Amino acid sequence: MERRVAVKNLVLAAGSVITLPSWMKAFGAGSPTHLSSFSASEQQILASITDTIIPAGNSIGALSVGVDKYFQKVVDDCYEKADQENVKKGLQQLEAAAQKEYSKSFTNCSQQERQALLEKWSRSQDKNEKEFFNLVKRETILGYNTSQQVLAGILNYKVAPGHYYGCVPLAPKAG
Repeated sequence: MERRVAVKNLVLAAGSVITLPSWMKAFGAGSPTHLSSFSASEQQILASITDTIIPAGNSIGALSVGVDKYFQKVVDDCYEKADQENVKKGLQQLEAAAQKEYSKSFTNCSQQERQALLEKWSRSQDKNEKEFFNLVKRETILGYNTSQQVLAGILNYKVAPGHYYGCVPLAPKAG
């Protein structure tokens, strides 16, 4: 009788292990994602800003290494609620500035138009605009320079440079 229970439990366990990968894929556990407090339109604006600050050219750009996702995670997890609201307000104001200046969304503006708007904000007399631009620029550069693709591929960073040689005699033997 106990042998039947053991076989039954073994079959159930094997079936569970076999179906686990498809179950995980169905529920999205296969790829880790960050549930952002930013709306979809705010995420698109943020992606456009990071792409404007460090565009893809002869080298990889900010979007290629996921700086926009990094920025969202940093703002959500590391900044106070008031700062988070200021970032979202800055994104909305930048969108309004693009609508006023070019009659189209910031994400639909050309690279030169987006760059002109951001340069205008970098020299702005409005404290909020200047602080918003400086924050986004600082975090974009930090996220880009600390990404694995840039550190390993461009900067040739090695965690432990050199090679360790163990069991090497320190001095010649006398004799």
